[in-house]
Amino acid sequence: MPRSPDVVVVGAGTFGAWTAWHLRRAGHAVKLVDAFGAGHSRASSGGESRIIRMGYGDRTLYSRWARESLPQWKQLLDEAGRPDLFHETGVLWLGRDADPHVGATALTLDRLGVVAESLDPADLRSRFPALDFTGITRGVFEPGSGVLLARRAVNAVVDQAVRHGVDYRVASVDPSGLSGGADALRLGGGARLSAGTFVFACGPWLPALFPDLLGPLLRTTRQEVFFLGTPAGDRRFRPPALPAWIDFHAGAYGLPDIEGRGAKVGLTALGPAFDPDRGDRAPSAEGLAAARRFAATRLPALRDAPLLEARVCQYTNTPSGDLLIDRHPDRDSVWLAGGGSGHGFKLGPAVGAYVAARVAGTVPGEDLVGLPAKRHGQERTVL
Repeated sequence: MPRSPDVVVVGAGTFGAWTAWHLRRAGHAVKLVDAFGAGHSRASSGGESRIIRMGYGDRTLYSRWARESLPQWKQLLDEAGRPDLFHETGVLWLGRDADPHVGATALTLDRLGVVAESLDPADLRSRFPALDFTGITRGVFEPGSGVLLARRAVNAVVDQAVRHGVDYRVASVDPSGLSGGADALRLGGGARLSAGTFVFACGPWLPALFPDLLGPLLRTTRQEVFFLGTPAGDRRFRPPALPAWIDFHAGAYGLPDIEGRGAKVGLTALGPAFDPDRGDRAPSAEGLAAARRFAATRLPALRDAPLLEARVCQYTNTPSGDLLIDRHPDRDSVWLAGGGSGHGFKLGPAVGAYVAARVAGTVPGEDLVGLPAKRHGQERTVL
């Protein structure tokens, strides 16, 4: 007779997959459940690409977790035979004199011993000819950071977790089953899973599963990204000539042309409320126009570039933009891991290790990501 799991992890995105992997590595019997499968198109961990960067202004915890996560991503992808799912493009921060975030990022990276270069406008123009640096007075470049190919990387984590003994199942969770106690979970179709501990890492579905607790604290928003075609034979838009770049002051970021998909332009402004099950995922004309304006400013050669692809995904935001990782206040056996807020993907390995250690009781809680720190109406301060 198969052994009952010690821990059930609900959600096979970056947080859930890495949590399952770390729990199994610690010796637990683990079952991982996802409604649609790892890296699916409704998931916050779906899509083609995500930046992994160390910089977080003065949020040292996230810089530390990013520093811990990158070697874990690289090691697991090597073991899976997929080292190509990480591209060391470098990440370039664009700063202005009136923008303290880039300066704080440089100071934090220096304190943590992360290799980073401080570049003046002349350096920037010489190093990265495809970018227009009008209005930019400094850059901070992380040469060891880059881009993860998201949905395939998450699938690699799940595959490796299964290879090491995690029991993985595609099944929906019936929210009404949570009301009967935390020792068993009802799945769609009526099956029940019993375990000592449950970790819910369900991204935009968390507020529906725990409406009273998380409804006021998590807001899911509609976000759009666009891939613009680059000129034939023009290598200025591929790494290493073009890194991933971030201009939070202007509300945009970009990725170089990887695998011929085109240069990616993303908008950082939070969009309208979004339902991950029924929301319209057709890109908007307004979003494309905004992406083209950013491209015209920062990548002028792409001013009239053809649109190759567009995606609508979602952020699951806490009020401040901090992650939410904590025990349920009324159910000792239930843990919550979510609130990725558009920046959490890269941190999956460190989040998984933290959740596994919290479940085991071997590390104290980090106040920054705990429930008591989340208050409706907080100003968003994480970029």
